[in-house]
Amino acid sequence: MVAVFKTNAEFRRDAMKIIQLLSGAYQGFTVSIDQEDEDRILRVEGDFFDVEDIINLLRYYGFNCVYFPCDW
Repeated sequence: MVAVFKTNAEFRRDAMKIIQLLSGAYQGFTVSIDQEDEDRILRVEGDFFDVEDIINLLRYYGFNCVYFPCDW
């Protein structure tokens, strides 16, 4: 499963914090943020997960993210 999100990770430390949070919650998953993209795209790849859980986890820590549904 792959999910793509727009985030507000303006700074490198924000991106690293998001990656750390998600890597801890979803061990074994691949998590990355493209800070060169204007939407600061977060990509999460791994076994089944709930998109809303990711959004809620990041909101809890003060980050915004919007899910981009895609047909791969």
